[in-house]
Amino acid sequence: MTNTTTALRRQISSARDLKSVVRTMKATAASAIGQYESSVAALADYAHTVERGLGVCLRAGYTNGVHSSASPRPAADTVVHAVVFGSDQGLVGRFNEVVVDHAMLDLDTLGAKAQVWAVGERVHARLLDADMPPVGSFPVPGSVQLITRLVGQILLKVQVPDSKWAGDPSGGTLLLFYNRPTDSGYAPVRQRLLPLDERWQLGLAGQPWPTARLPEVLASGPQALRAFIREHLFVSLFRACAESLASENASRLAAMQRADRNIGELLTDLGAKFHRLRQSGIDEELFEVIAGFDAMATRAESR
Repeated sequence: MTNTTTALRRQISSARDLKSVVRTMKATAASAIGQYESSVAALADYAHTVERGLGVCLRAGYTNGVHSSASPRPAADTVVHAVVFGSDQGLVGRFNEVVVDHAMLDLDTLGAKAQVWAVGERVHARLLDADMPPVGSFPVPGSVQLITRLVGQILLKVQVPDSKWAGDPSGGTLLLFYNRPTDSGYAPVRQRLLPLDERWQLGLAGQPWPTARLPEVLASGPQALRAFIREHLFVSLFRACAESLASENASRLAAMQRADRNIGELLTDLGAKFHRLRQSGIDEELFEVIAGFDAMATRAESR
Protein backbone atom coordinates (compact mmCIF):
# COMPACT_ATOMS: atom_id res chain seq x y z
CA MET A 1 0.00 0.00 0.00
CA THR A 2 2.84 2.41 0.86
CA ASN A 3 4.53 1.98 -2.53
CA THR A 4 1.24 2.47 -4.37
CA THR A 5 0.25 5.61 -2.48
CA THR A 6 3.76 6.97 -2.95
CA ALA A 7 3.49 6.43 -6.68
CA LEU A 8 0.10 8.17 -6.75
CA ARG A 9 1.51 11.11 -4.77
CA ARG A 10 4.32 11.38 -7.34
CA GLN A 11 1.85 11.30 -10.24
CA ILE A 12 -0.34 13.94 -8.60
CA SER A 13 2.68 16.18 -7.98
CA SER A 14 3.83 15.81 -11.61
CA ALA A 15 0.33 16.57 -12.90
CA ARG A 16 0.14 19.69 -10.75
CA ASP A 17 3.52 20.88 -12.04
CA LEU A 18 2.40 20.25 -15.62
CA LYS A 19 -0.83 22.12 -14.96
CA SER A 20 1.17 25.10 -13.75
CA VAL A 21 3.27 25.04 -16.94
CA VAL A 22 0.15 24.79 -19.10
CA ARG A 23 -1.46 27.76 -17.36
CA THR A 24 1.72 29.80 -17.90
CA MET A 25 1.68 28.92 -21.60
CA LYS A 26 -2.01 29.86 -21.78
CA ALA A 27 -1.28 33.29 -20.31
CA THR A 28 1.68 33.79 -22.68
CA ALA A 29 -0.36 32.80 -25.74
CA ALA A 30 -3.28 35.03 -24.76
CA SER A 31 -0.91 37.97 -24.29
CA ALA A 32 0.79 37.32 -27.64
CA ILE A 33 -2.54 37.21 -29.47
CA GLY A 34 -3.37 40.71 -28.29
CA GLN A 35 0.09 41.94 -29.21
CA TYR A 36 -0.07 40.72 -32.81
CA GLU A 37 -3.69 41.75 -33.33
CA SER A 38 -2.81 45.25 -32.10
CA SER A 39 0.09 45.42 -34.56
CA VAL A 40 -2.25 44.50 -37.44
CA ALA A 41 -4.72 47.18 -36.36
CA ALA A 42 -1.94 49.77 -36.05
CA LEU A 43 -0.70 48.86 -39.53
CA ALA A 44 -4.07 49.67 -41.08
CA ASP A 45 -3.50 53.45 -41.12
CA TYR A 46 -0.09 53.10 -42.78
CA ALA A 47 -1.49 50.62 -45.32
CA HIS A 48 -4.27 53.10 -46.12
CA THR A 49 -1.68 55.84 -46.69
CA VAL A 50 0.34 53.61 -49.01
CA GLU A 51 -2.77 52.76 -51.02
CA ARG A 52 -3.59 56.46 -51.28
CA GLY A 53 -0.13 57.14 -52.70
CA LEU A 54 -0.44 54.23 -55.11
CA GLY A 55 -3.79 55.56 -56.25
CA VAL A 56 -2.29 58.98 -56.96
CA CYS A 57 0.53 57.48 -59.04
CA LEU A 58 -1.84 55.23 -60.94
CA ARG A 59 -4.25 58.08 -61.57
CA ALA A 60 -1.38 60.15 -62.97
CA GLY A 61 -0.65 57.38 -65.48
CA TYR A 62 2.77 56.26 -64.19
CA THR A 63 2.14 52.62 -65.08
CA ASN A 64 4.75 52.12 -67.76
CA GLY A 65 6.95 49.21 -66.88
CA VAL A 66 4.68 47.87 -64.15
CA HIS A 67 3.25 44.44 -64.84
CA SER A 68 -0.33 43.79 -63.86
CA SER A 69 -2.75 40.97 -64.39
CA ALA A 70 -6.44 40.52 -63.87
CA SER A 71 -6.17 36.74 -63.96
CA PRO A 72 -4.92 34.93 -60.83
CA ARG A 73 -3.82 31.95 -62.91
CA PRO A 74 -0.21 32.20 -64.18
CA ALA A 75 1.06 30.66 -67.39
CA ALA A 76 2.37 27.10 -67.29
CA ASP A 77 5.96 28.26 -67.83
CA THR A 78 5.77 30.98 -65.16
CA VAL A 79 7.70 30.49 -61.94
CA VAL A 80 5.52 30.80 -58.85
CA HIS A 81 7.27 32.04 -55.72
CA ALA A 82 5.22 30.87 -52.73
CA VAL A 83 5.90 31.83 -49.11
CA VAL A 84 4.22 29.54 -46.55
CA PHE A 85 3.97 30.86 -42.98
CA GLY A 86 3.98 28.28 -40.18
CA SER A 87 5.50 27.82 -36.72
CA ASP A 88 8.85 27.00 -35.16
CA GLN A 89 7.32 25.47 -32.02
CA GLY A 90 4.83 22.70 -31.45
CA LEU A 91 1.70 22.44 -29.32
CA VAL A 92 -0.33 24.22 -32.01
CA GLY A 93 -2.66 21.42 -33.09
CA ARG A 94 -3.05 21.13 -36.88
CA PHE A 95 -1.89 24.70 -37.50
CA ASN A 96 0.95 23.73 -39.87
CA GLU A 97 -0.90 20.87 -41.52
CA VAL A 98 -3.83 23.11 -42.44
CA VAL A 99 -1.74 25.77 -44.17
CA VAL A 100 0.43 23.22 -46.00
CA ASP A 101 -2.61 21.31 -47.28
CA HIS A 102 -4.14 24.56 -48.49
CA ALA A 103 -0.90 25.60 -50.25
CA MET A 104 -0.49 22.20 -51.92
CA LEU A 105 -4.07 22.17 -53.19
CA ASP A 106 -3.80 25.71 -54.55
CA LEU A 107 -0.41 25.23 -56.21
CA ASP A 108 -1.57 21.98 -57.81
CA THR A 109 -4.52 23.76 -59.41
CA LEU A 110 -2.24 26.46 -60.84
CA GLY A 111 -0.24 23.91 -62.80
CA ALA A 112 2.91 26.08 -62.74
CA LYS A 113 6.41 25.54 -61.44
CA ALA A 114 6.58 26.52 -57.77
CA GLN A 115 9.50 27.64 -55.63
CA VAL A 116 8.34 27.34 -52.04
CA TRP A 117 9.84 29.21 -49.10
CA ALA A 118 8.99 28.15 -45.55
CA VAL A 119 8.66 30.41 -42.52
CA GLY A 120 9.11 28.11 -39.53
CA GLU A 121 10.82 24.78 -38.85
CA ARG A 122 7.56 22.89 -38.33
CA VAL A 123 6.04 23.97 -41.63
CA HIS A 124 9.38 23.25 -43.32
CA ALA A 125 9.19 19.67 -42.07
CA ARG A 126 5.57 19.37 -43.19
CA LEU A 127 6.48 20.56 -46.69
CA LEU A 128 9.25 17.95 -46.86
CA ASP A 129 6.78 15.25 -45.79
CA ALA A 130 4.38 16.46 -48.48
CA ASP A 131 7.06 16.02 -51.16
CA MET A 132 7.32 19.78 -51.71
CA PRO A 133 10.85 20.60 -50.55
CA PRO A 134 11.34 24.33 -49.91
CA VAL A 135 14.17 26.19 -51.64
CA GLY A 136 14.79 28.12 -48.42
CA SER A 137 13.43 28.81 -44.96
CA PHE A 138 13.19 31.62 -42.42
CA PRO A 139 12.82 31.56 -38.62
CA VAL A 140 9.56 32.69 -37.10
CA PRO A 141 9.94 36.05 -35.31
CA GLY A 142 9.41 35.88 -31.58
CA SER A 143 7.96 39.38 -31.23
CA VAL A 144 6.39 42.20 -33.22
CA GLN A 145 9.73 44.02 -33.32
CA LEU A 146 11.35 41.11 -35.19
CA ILE A 147 8.71 40.93 -37.92
CA THR A 148 10.34 43.82 -39.81
CA ARG A 149 13.61 41.88 -39.99
CA LEU A 150 11.81 38.82 -41.36
CA VAL A 151 10.01 40.91 -43.98
CA GLY A 152 13.34 42.39 -45.08
CA GLN A 153 14.86 38.93 -45.43
CA ILE A 154 11.89 37.71 -47.47
CA LEU A 155 11.98 40.73 -49.77
CA LEU A 156 15.71 40.29 -50.23
CA LYS A 157 15.65 36.58 -51.09
CA VAL A 158 12.19 35.84 -52.43
CA GLN A 159 10.90 39.03 -54.00
CA VAL A 160 10.61 39.17 -57.76
CA PRO A 161 13.15 41.83 -58.81
CA ASP A 162 11.97 45.31 -59.81
CA SER A 163 12.83 44.62 -63.43
CA LYS A 164 10.36 41.73 -63.41
CA TRP A 165 7.44 44.00 -62.47
CA ALA A 166 7.48 45.09 -66.09
CA GLY A 167 5.53 43.26 -68.73
CA ASP A 168 8.00 40.40 -68.79
CA PRO A 169 5.88 37.22 -68.75
CA SER A 170 8.76 35.31 -67.15
CA GLY A 171 8.71 37.66 -64.17
CA GLY A 172 6.88 35.15 -62.03
CA THR A 173 4.17 35.27 -59.40
CA LEU A 174 4.52 35.93 -55.68
CA LEU A 175 1.98 34.20 -53.42
CA LEU A 176 1.55 34.13 -49.65
CA PHE A 177 -0.06 31.26 -47.74
CA TYR A 178 -0.86 31.73 -44.08
CA ASN A 179 -3.53 31.25 -41.43
CA ARG A 180 -5.76 34.24 -40.67
CA PRO A 181 -7.61 34.65 -37.33
CA THR A 182 -11.37 34.11 -37.41
CA ASP A 183 -14.15 34.11 -34.81
CA SER A 184 -13.89 30.33 -34.58
CA GLY A 185 -10.06 30.17 -34.51
CA TYR A 186 -8.23 30.53 -37.82
CA ALA A 187 -8.54 29.69 -41.50
CA PRO A 188 -5.94 29.27 -44.28
CA VAL A 189 -5.82 32.00 -46.93
CA ARG A 190 -3.87 32.78 -50.08
CA GLN A 191 -2.77 36.27 -51.07
CA ARG A 192 -1.26 37.17 -54.42
CA LEU A 193 1.21 40.07 -54.23
CA LEU A 194 2.70 39.98 -57.73
CA PRO A 195 1.79 40.57 -60.45
CA LEU A 196 -0.40 43.45 -59.35
CA ASP A 197 -4.08 42.85 -59.87
CA GLU A 198 -5.49 45.10 -62.60
CA ARG A 199 -8.91 45.44 -61.01
CA TRP A 200 -7.28 46.37 -57.71
CA GLN A 201 -5.22 49.07 -59.48
CA LEU A 202 -8.30 50.47 -61.19
CA GLY A 203 -10.09 50.59 -57.87
CA LEU A 204 -7.24 52.54 -56.27
CA ALA A 205 -6.99 54.93 -59.20
CA GLY A 206 -10.73 55.56 -59.07
CA GLN A 207 -10.91 56.44 -55.37
CA PRO A 208 -11.85 60.10 -54.81
CA TRP A 209 -9.35 62.28 -52.94
CA PRO A 210 -10.69 63.32 -49.49
CA THR A 211 -9.82 67.02 -49.90
CA ALA A 212 -10.32 69.65 -52.57
CA ARG A 213 -6.57 70.08 -53.11
CA LEU A 214 -5.42 67.27 -55.38
CA PRO A 215 -1.94 65.83 -54.71
CA GLU A 216 0.97 65.92 -57.12
CA VAL A 217 3.80 63.42 -57.65
CA LEU A 218 7.17 65.13 -57.42
CA ALA A 219 10.40 64.03 -59.12
CA SER A 220 10.16 60.82 -61.14
CA GLY A 221 6.63 59.43 -61.30
CA PRO A 222 7.56 55.81 -62.18
CA GLN A 223 10.20 55.83 -59.45
CA ALA A 224 7.62 56.99 -56.90
CA LEU A 225 5.24 54.29 -58.10
CA ARG A 226 7.88 51.60 -57.57
CA ALA A 227 8.60 52.96 -54.11
CA PHE A 228 4.90 52.71 -53.22
CA ILE A 229 4.78 49.17 -54.61
CA ARG A 230 7.71 48.18 -52.39
CA GLU A 231 5.88 49.63 -49.40
CA HIS A 232 2.75 47.74 -50.44
CA LEU A 233 4.77 44.51 -50.47
CA PHE A 234 6.22 45.34 -47.04
CA VAL A 235 2.79 46.07 -45.55
CA SER A 236 1.28 42.90 -47.03
CA LEU A 237 4.11 40.68 -45.77
CA PHE A 238 4.07 42.30 -42.32
CA ARG A 239 0.31 41.83 -42.03
CA ALA A 240 0.49 38.21 -43.20
CA CYS A 241 3.22 37.39 -40.67
CA ALA A 242 1.42 39.13 -37.80
CA GLU A 243 -1.88 37.40 -38.61
CA SER A 244 -0.09 34.05 -38.87
CA LEU A 245 1.51 34.59 -35.46
CA ALA A 246 -1.84 35.60 -33.95
CA SER A 247 -3.40 32.44 -35.40
CA GLU A 248 -0.52 30.32 -34.12
CA ASN A 249 -0.98 31.61 -30.58
CA ALA A 250 -4.74 31.19 -30.84
CA SER A 251 -4.20 27.55 -31.83
CA ARG A 252 -1.72 27.11 -28.98
CA LEU A 253 -4.16 28.71 -26.54
CA ALA A 254 -6.90 26.30 -27.62
CA ALA A 255 -4.51 23.35 -27.27
CA MET A 256 -3.46 24.51 -23.79
CA GLN A 257 -7.09 24.94 -22.77
CA ARG A 258 -7.78 21.34 -23.79
CA ALA A 259 -4.64 20.20 -21.95
CA ASP A 260 -5.64 22.15 -18.84
CA ARG A 261 -9.06 20.52 -18.89
CA ASN A 262 -7.58 17.04 -19.39
CA ILE A 263 -5.04 17.55 -16.60
CA GLY A 264 -7.82 18.73 -14.30
CA GLU A 265 -9.79 15.56 -15.02
CA LEU A 266 -6.66 13.47 -14.49
CA LEU A 267 -6.01 15.15 -11.13
CA THR A 268 -9.58 14.43 -10.09
CA ASP A 269 -9.22 10.74 -11.01
CA LEU A 270 -5.82 10.43 -9.32
CA GLY A 271 -7.13 12.19 -6.21
CA ALA A 272 -10.09 9.83 -6.02
CA LYS A 273 -7.84 6.78 -6.45
CA PHE A 274 -5.46 8.08 -3.83
CA HIS A 275 -8.24 8.66 -1.27
CA ARG A 276 -9.84 5.27 -2.00
CA LEU A 277 -6.51 3.50 -1.64
CA ARG A 278 -5.66 5.42 1.52
CA GLN A 279 -9.07 4.71 3.02
CA SER A 280 -8.71 1.03 2.06
CA GLY A 281 -5.34 0.92 3.82
CA ILE A 282 -6.79 2.55 6.93
CA ASP A 283 -9.68 0.08 6.94
CA GLU A 284 -7.27 -2.87 6.67
CA GLU A 285 -5.22 -1.57 9.59
CA LEU A 286 -8.38 -1.08 11.66
CA PHE A 287 -9.53 -4.61 10.83
CA GLU A 288 -6.14 -5.97 11.87
CA VAL A 289 -6.31 -4.06 15.16
CA ILE A 290 -9.84 -5.31 15.81
CA ALA A 291 -8.90 -8.88 14.88
CA GLY A 292 -5.90 -8.74 17.20
CA PHE A 293 -8.01 -7.36 20.04
CA ASP A 294 -10.61 -10.11 19.55
CA ALA A 295 -7.89 -12.76 19.54
CA MET A 296 -6.40 -11.43 22.76
CA ALA A 297 -9.85 -11.21 24.37
CA THR A 298 -10.66 -14.80 23.36
CA ARG A 299 -7.31 -16.00 24.71
CA ALA A 300 -7.90 -14.19 28.02
CA GLU A 301 -11.37 -15.76 28.41
CA SER A 302 -10.02 -19.23 27.71
CA ARG A 303 -7.53 -18.84 30.51
